[in-house]
Amino acid sequence: MKQLLLPTILSLFVTALFAQPNPNYEFRGVWVATVENIDWPSRKGLSVEEQKAEYIRLLDMHQRNGMNAIVFQVRPVADAFYPSQYEPWSEYLTGVQGQPPSPYYDPLAFMIEETHKRGMEFHAWLNPYRAVFNINKSKIAPSHITKVHPEWFVVYGDKKYFDPGIPEARDHVNRVVRDLVSRYDLDGIHMDDYFYPYRIAGKEFPDEKSFAAYGKGMNKDDWRRSNCDTIIKQLYETIKQTNLRVKFGISPFGVWRNQDKDPLGSATKAGQTNYDDLYADIRLWLEKGWMDYVVPQLYWERGFKVADYDVLLEWWNKHTYGKHLYIGQGIYRAGTTAAWKSPDQIPDQIRLLRNYNTTQGSVYFSSKSFVKNPNGWNDSLRNNYYAVPALIPPMPWLDNVKPAPPSARKKTTDQYTLVYEGKKPIKQYVVMSDKGIKGGNPIIVQWIMQSGNTEINVASLRQTGHNLFVAAVDKNNNMSNLIELN
Repeated sequence: MKQLLLPTILSLFVTALFAQPNPNYEFRGVWVATVENIDWPSRKGLSVEEQKAEYIRLLDMHQRNGMNAIVFQVRPVADAFYPSQYEPWSEYLTGVQGQPPSPYYDPLAFMIEETHKRGMEFHAWLNPYRAVFNINKSKIAPSHITKVHPEWFVVYGDKKYFDPGIPEARDHVNRVVRDLVSRYDLDGIHMDDYFYPYRIAGKEFPDEKSFAAYGKGMNKDDWRRSNCDTIIKQLYETIKQTNLRVKFGISPFGVWRNQDKDPLGSATKAGQTNYDDLYADIRLWLEKGWMDYVVPQLYWERGFKVADYDVLLEWWNKHTYGKHLYIGQGIYRAGTTAAWKSPDQIPDQIRLLRNYNTTQGSVYFSSKSFVKNPNGWNDSLRNNYYAVPALIPPMPWLDNVKPAPPSARKKTTDQYTLVYEGKKPIKQYVVMSDKGIKGGNPIIVQWIMQSGNTEINVASLRQTGHNLFVAAVDKNNNMSNLIELN
């Protein structure tokens, strides 16, 4: 048994919980970008202790803001923030591609452990096809895949990419993902919007050789989409064969297709789209069930004529095909235009998305944007929209079996020993309150980040006229039946 103390638990006074109705289940994630040291580490070559300290500060900030998931970029340019037999250590970690940290440690294992300690999920974010960020500046290790198999790559602009039309290139990405899922306690694998790269005016993506070899009589656009379809289906199957519990999510550009090109598209006028320019038919992938969640990057404001947030939110909600929808929120845009100088922009977007029962949360780009509390949005999240803890919504197609409820053995008026004797592993307990609830479900008021026999004290949560309950939660966030704390 262990007496829990803050910050091991997230405990909130009930009196502050009911000003804003909040869901018990909501994905609240943050992207942590490592390419060019955008978010972590703050610069190349930090000491191991500095790296760890920075990550802990980052986590603690997001925990205070009410977040429950980290989407961390573990593979920005066919390199790795973990020991890999397939790709070299990232230069963004140590300063030299291929050089391990010294003293040696596994950053990914460390980050997963620290993230899970706080009740947050860890999703490993990979760029599928970007291999060299800047061919004029990047220093490439001899073991890098572009050196070992140069025939798999093309140069477009100042970057080098895997050619998605080459089967061996797709197989390599698949091996990298299988390795990650098999070795680490991940909650998800996450891909962003870089499939075929965004178009460069006046330049065609140079895949003539692979098209000639593998095109099989298709027109080039359909062939390119087929290449992306193939790797998504392949990755989904690999993930589920390796660990069924691990989720597969994709964060596409915010517009699938404009309505003037396709009646199924959105009422937008985007200059580039997933379907026509990135060759990512995200709607098809959802319809086929090749992914578990989608995070469209809706980085535009409400009322933006070219791509209105409200219009796109409605469109994505009509095309989830039963999978989870989390909205990519552009908090990085704070202060850039009149619309983004308004402190109401993000709060209004949160309120709007909560009107849809087919939207299950948000992911924010990116972590460093929160450091300066732009437009007071940290305060808005902490004190209002995310003031009440929320579990990540379970995915019933992965696992819909509830864990057994714990028993609560009373020691004093407010002290209990929680005991879990169920067969299904759990990750935590939650305490819930029915204060202010008339015929509805109790709401979560406390996370307890333990799974064994645990002592709790609920004195700070007690108020006259309401009841407290406790439940067990498994790794898919399925909640047990409630046990009342009499």
